[in-house]
Amino acid sequence: QVELAESGGGLVQSGGSLRLSCAFLGNLFSFYVMGWYRQAPGKQRELVARITSGGSTDYADVVKGRFAISRDNAKNTVYLQMNSLNPEDTAVYYCNALDVRNLGSDYWGQGTQVTVSS
Repeated sequence: QVELAESGGGLVQSGGSLRLSCAFLGNLFSFYVMGWYRQAPGKQRELVARITSGGSTDYADVVKGRFAISRDNAKNTVYLQMNSLNPEDTAVYYCNALDVRNLGSDYWGQGTQVTVSS
């Protein structure tokens, strides 16, 4: 069983930065691709960034060059550094863990609110 605990959301002014953290509570962290998704009011949940255990990353076009995903395999934690935030980044951000041994098995955190004021 896997649980994910996000932290680091909050209110920030446009142009500011935030760092989200997601603690992976479970075993075999290295078998999971870790991702950050977000969902704005009235919109579908969308992928923001993801990272494999080996450090390969993938980003949504709208965040490339502004956001950086990283993971600490020793601490079972994944991070999302968000820079140059703008109001369009306002959303609930969710951490996701996808089991590479069974691609139909994934887990979600409870979400953390990020609000960017103009």
